[in-house]
Parts: sequence; structure tokens; C-alpha cells
Amino acid sequence: MRRGVATFTLDTGKCPPWLFQRMVKLGREIMQVLVAEYGSDEFIRRISDPVWFQSLGTVLAFDWNASGLTTILTAALKEAIRGIESELGIFICGGKGKTSLKTPEQINSWGWHLHLPDKDVHNLIYNSRMSAKVDTALIQDGFELYHHAFFFSKNGAWAVVQQGMNKTLKSARRYHWSSDNATDLIVEPHRGIMSDSFQKKLSLNMTAKESDKNRTLTTEIVNDGNYYSLMKDIQILRKHSSSLSKMISVKVDDNQITLLELAPHEFRTHPILVENFSKSKYLDRILWQVCDEKPKSYEKLLSMKGIGPKTIRALSLVSEVIYGAEASYKDPARYSFAHGGKDATPYPVDRKTYDQSIQILKHAVEKSHIQLSDKTKAIQRLELKFMT
Repeated sequence: MRRGVATFTLDTGKCPPWLFQRMVKLGREIMQVLVAEYGSDEFIRRISDPVWFQSLGTVLAFDWNASGLTTILTAALKEAIRGIESELGIFICGGKGKTSLKTPEQINSWGWHLHLPDKDVHNLIYNSRMSAKVDTALIQDGFELYHHAFFFSKNGAWAVVQQGMNKTLKSARRYHWSSDNATDLIVEPHRGIMSDSFQKKLSLNMTAKESDKNRTLTTEIVNDGNYYSLMKDIQILRKHSSSLSKMISVKVDDNQITLLELAPHEFRTHPILVENFSKSKYLDRILWQVCDEKPKSYEKLLSMKGIGPKTIRALSLVSEVIYGAEASYKDPARYSFAHGGKDATPYPVDRKTYDQSIQILKHAVEKSHIQLSDKTKAIQRLELKFMT
């Protein structure tokens, strides 16, 4: 599994019709060349690369770094292949806002059209749904998803491009997923992150390797115990959630037993989790369901209907504060850049990958059936993108 994230400003304007039509026209030409030269699976793999996706938008004339690139480029590509999906072997489902909710229905429709086995269609829908759940519930970074597009090929390769917004920061963050080596949907499925800035506010990141013990203990708690024992732990946390005490303790048989003592720098992470942790009938009902079904893995836990950010926060807090299994609060954007960082953090720029991306897009533009002037402008935009 590979995924990347991009962060950029949140815009509110509309794409001019003339620009959208140009993007559709050039997009169709480029996609036809890329599929003919490299195959549909390679195109899907490229879409999962956040830098390549950004560069494709630049080539098609959406040449400013804003949230609109994601929604407009996805819509333009979807329109570009309308009527020739089967010929190209590429299918795009979902989109922005309410259209994103139609993703399962559209996947199912294409599955029927292509006579795909029910199991394959189910897996595509499952991967689409889980990618959205992971970036909503497991990565709680303050960005609310409002765009979800699912790309897949007739051979079964798939990619997800979804985007969330943070109204307070007036910024957006794009999440990329790919079926390449998709052996784990939970643990650090990142390909890389391209971000101008990192979150100063602490983020709960349950996909991080540092959260492994917390995930494991959470799974054990809901399997080995029962609802009533879990709720005893929940009540302890609810009792202390409104205070900033550095010590969580409980009285047992007239003896005060310290469950966990937190240093000041450790405790400052917990207000993220105890926020909205007051008594909730809905949360209690979901926890009853979890304890009753006893999911055997963290992925199965997340996949359950009704499991969302609040449930994940509650179980994570029980595992950490009551039992000492720490979770990660690092913004996932700090891990890596898609092509490396110019300051060699977390690793030097991968010049070979950069050059390959340039050459693939440049080759596609040169072979497209468009006017020479349009080709020249597209190549100039591409080169300027990578130079800056």
C-alpha cells in the first residue's frame, strides 16, 4: 500500500468553462497516449503519486497550487474518458461532495458492465470505503473529507484520491492511495507527503508504527473483556477528563491505586482525546456492539458499521491512559515528501524519479494530437512546475 498527502490553500472560486474544456480535451489525449504506451495499470499507479497528480494538473493548465486542482482535475479526467472507459480500461468513480457518496454504486455499476466477479467488485468497494475510514478515523489531523475519487483498471489495479478541508486553517490536504503492494490498510500505508506546512496542533495518528501497541491492546480489550469492564475504564476517564490532573488513579478497597502517572509533556496530548468524551448514548451503544461482535483484528474493528473518530479516540485513550499503551500524536505530514525533501529530510530528492515523471508527461504531450502551440505551452508549464 502506498499513499501520499499534499497540503495547499483552500479556494472557493469556480473553474472557468473554457479552462475546464481545455483540460478535458488535453486530458483525453494524454490519457490515450499513456495507456497505449504504458498500460492502464501504470496510469492508475501514476495517479497515486501526489507529485505526478499535481504535475498532470499543471500540464492540463490548472497551474496554481490550490484545493481546486484536486476536484477539477478529477472531474476533467472523468469527463475526458466518458464513453471510452472500456477502450482505455480505466474507470473513475465518485467525486466531490454528494457525488463521493455514489462511489460504491458507480463501482458496482461498472462491475456489472464489465462482468467482474462479485468478489472483485466487493473488494474494490471495500478498499474505497476503508481508505475513507482510515483518513477520517485513524488519522485525526483536523481535515474533514469532502472529496473521494476511486480509480481502477479492468485488471483490478486501483487508486484513491481524496481530499479534506480545514476551515479554520483555510487549507486542504489530499490523500493518495494505491493498490501496489496493498498488504496492510492500517499500518503506515503512506507513500509520502508533500506539504508546505505541518500541523502545530497535535494529531492522533493511529496508522503510525508508534501506535502499534495501542492498536494491539485496543483489539485485545474488546475481545478479551466485556462491555461492562470496558465501561468501568470509560467512566474513570470521564470522571477525570475535565481536569488537568497529571495522575489517573482509582480507589480500590480503601487504597488509592495509581493507574498511570503522566509527565507534563505527556499529558498535554490527552486533551485531543478527551475532547467531546462526555457521556454519549451513541458512543456507549457502539462500544456495546464492538464488545458483542469481538472483531479479531484492528482492521475488522475499523470496518464495522458505526465506527468513527469518537469511537477510535475513546478506545485509544483507554489503551493509553489506563493501560499505558501509547499512541502517536505526530502529524502524518512529517514523515516524508513524495520525491524527497530539498533539505534531504527525510531523504534527499530522488532525481531519477523526478526525471522519469517529467519524461513520461512530456512524451505524452508530444505524442498527443493537439496543436503545436498547445504542446509547447503544456511542456513549458511542466518544466516550470519541476523547476520551482
